[in-house]
Amino acid sequence: MSGSLSPTNELVLLPAKRAQSKSKTIAIVIIIVLLLAAVSRMGFYTVQPIGALPQGVTLMVWRASGEPFFNSPDAVCLKLQGGVSLLCRGLAIVRAPVDRIILRLPYMNWAYLVSTGGLVFDR
Repeated sequence: MSGSLSPTNELVLLPAKRAQSKSKTIAIVIIIVLLLAAVSRMGFYTVQPIGALPQGVTLMVWRASGEPFFNSPDAVCLKLQGGVSLLCRGLAIVRAPVDRIILRLPYMNWAYLVSTGGLVFDR
């Protein structure tokens, strides 16, 4: 830390160091705000292992307005019909947010469970 002691034995920062410190603080605040804005628009879409996707998949996606942070075809069926059927699951998979994918990840069971409220449905 560069500074000098004043006659009252207080450490006084030199003006250049204050400006540099202030710039770093502003940069950190801007980075945090941008990260929070990005995270608030991102979400996870999980497809449990089924015949078409034997390994399952979890996608990090840009969320549409009103879309939950954790979503899945089964969660969409639960919301629309109150249950899950093969027909509904197939239609929900067709409507998956494939045009908004940020990152493809391996299947994460915990993300699927969060999307369905802890319910598990047959594959």
